[in-house]
Amino acid sequence: MSLIGFARVSTVSQDLADQLNKLAKYGCEKIFNSKHSAKAEANKQALDELLDYVRTGDTVVVTKIDRFGRSLSQVLSTIEHLSAKGVNLIAIDQHIDTNNNDPMSKAMVQLLGMFAEMERNFIVSRTTEGKIASGNFGGRKPKLTCQQKLDIKEKLSNGVSKVKLSDEYKVSRATILNIQKA
Repeated sequence: MSLIGFARVSTVSQDLADQLNKLAKYGCEKIFNSKHSAKAEANKQALDELLDYVRTGDTVVVTKIDRFGRSLSQVLSTIEHLSAKGVNLIAIDQHIDTNNNDPMSKAMVQLLGMFAEMERNFIVSRTTEGKIASGNFGGRKPKLTCQQKLDIKEKLSNGVSKVKLSDEYKVSRATILNIQKA
């Protein structure tokens, strides 16, 4: 039986060190890792490499089962794939060990996956609410108001040059061209 670790963090700015240390201390002979969002192709690649590598009788070790993905379906799909290959799963922090093929272990895996997805949905919801409350949806604020754009269109129709308007409104000539086209 080989112990194979899998570690993942959601963003490049997060640190894998804690997960990697836990997996090494647990005795993992090989550790696959990914430092990208669950939506990123790189995470899928690392997970696919793990799934291709493991063999019947191996045990995949993670710190938490949500390392396999952010949705319950992703987590359960990965666990089902491992199970179909005869590979066991251990989640260190959650004290899950599918070597004990009992109904309670299966229920715990599903519950924890469901809670991971629910937590992710709460985070997305709070982020969206914060954007709505602050009015900050990202991106740069427009340099010109709607009224200024209308004034520019009027001045263009009266023959004022684009260069003069770009100097007057402190924007690029390309911005004036875009306003003219709109």
